[in-house]
Amino acid sequence: MSAGLSGSGERIAKMKRFLSLFCTLVLTVTLFTSCGMRESGTDGDEDKTVLKVAVLESAYGKTMWEDVAAAYEADHPDVRIELTAEKNLEDVIGSKMKSGDYPDVVHLATGREAGLTETMIRENSLADISDILDKKVFGEDVSVGEKLIDGFTDTAATNPYDDDKMYMAPMFYGPCGLFYNAGLFAEKNWTVPTTWDEMWELGQKAEEEGIALFTYPTTGYFDSLMYALLCETGGGDFYNDCMRYEEGIWDKEEAREALDIVARLASYTEPTTVANANNDNYLKNQQLILDNKALFMPNGTWVVGEMVDAPKADGFEWGFMSLPAMESGKDRYSFTYFEQIWVPENAKHKEEAKDFIAYLYSDKAVQIFAESGAIQPVQGVSEILEGDNKLFYSIYDTGAKAVLGGFAATDPVEGVSMTDTLFGTINSIVSGDKTVDEWQAAIKSASDSLRGALK
Repeated sequence: MSAGLSGSGERIAKMKRFLSLFCTLVLTVTLFTSCGMRESGTDGDEDKTVLKVAVLESAYGKTMWEDVAAAYEADHPDVRIELTAEKNLEDVIGSKMKSGDYPDVVHLATGREAGLTETMIRENSLADISDILDKKVFGEDVSVGEKLIDGFTDTAATNPYDDDKMYMAPMFYGPCGLFYNAGLFAEKNWTVPTTWDEMWELGQKAEEEGIALFTYPTTGYFDSLMYALLCETGGGDFYNDCMRYEEGIWDKEEAREALDIVARLASYTEPTTVANANNDNYLKNQQLILDNKALFMPNGTWVVGEMVDAPKADGFEWGFMSLPAMESGKDRYSFTYFEQIWVPENAKHKEEAKDFIAYLYSDKAVQIFAESGAIQPVQGVSEILEGDNKLFYSIYDTGAKAVLGGFAATDPVEGVSMTDTLFGTINSIVSGDKTVDEWQAAIKSASDSLRGALK
């Protein structure tokens, strides 16, 4: 019996030594793994705020976003950026949001086919981010509101509910206007028109040489032209009334004057334009400018990148101008397209998200974005630009007035689209299938239908 107890004691002692050795081994492995984590730079991540930033990977690429995220993390050691940059961003984040997984920051402009941002607006799912304007820009003695160019934060594109609150902040912008071959004008000794009367005179002169006055990529590009034109014919208040579906606004003389100018441009439009005015062939219409087959087209600054590798006529040089004035001495306008960045109402870290957006206007971030061609509406940005971009972004320094915003948000009205009616009909105006009277009546009907659906 004593021998059995003795053997049992030895077994217990061995088991204790084994357990001690095992615990020591586990502790050693744990410490080693912990040291390895520290060396890889992930130690302490559990104490950081993980900010989910979802951005559209556009023609600017995603490297600039990765660089800005890295810069932000370096300046904010308590934050880790979880960056999602996708060309099909709506597909990637849309399903996640439906299951309750929301990003904290979203860079996705209105006007895209999927319409995710418009859906968020209609569903009142955007956070009020007005206080971003009062935040100090990181490392600078200036607020965001003071650094932004005037006029970019009180438009329907940033304040969709007309309640003096900002729900979307302006990001990359591009002046829109009429693009042309400056080399051709120099070769022909032609003067770039400054009034619409001069434009029609040039149209006759170019026609005699077998060159059309006008083309357009697709009818969607008429938004920039029409918005600027409405300001020229009626002024800023008239334009805003059009954008908010004011009763009787499309009956006014100023509205008809704008439609008549577009119709007259239609009569000078290069004949193949309508056939190619679609998403598959629009580059063929842009090529007409490069081939000296048409003089002017409405477009934005991105066209230079789109056509960088396209063949060009000898001596080709990009030219850019705002719309001609109604008459000498009157104001000229250039619509400015800009993208928006926003915070979902259901975001987990809304305050940190607003801090991140404010950082995007810092000199450091602005420089990173500009190196990829993404220009932000901040004071003095044209000073850091070169080449074509310097020409494009200095348009407001040379007298043109900026037009911003677009049609006010509404609840959906079945079968009614103001943009389809106002812009999409232009192909039929050019082809002669519809009259200006029919176009005007359709616009009035769409405006009347949407007025009661205003958000």
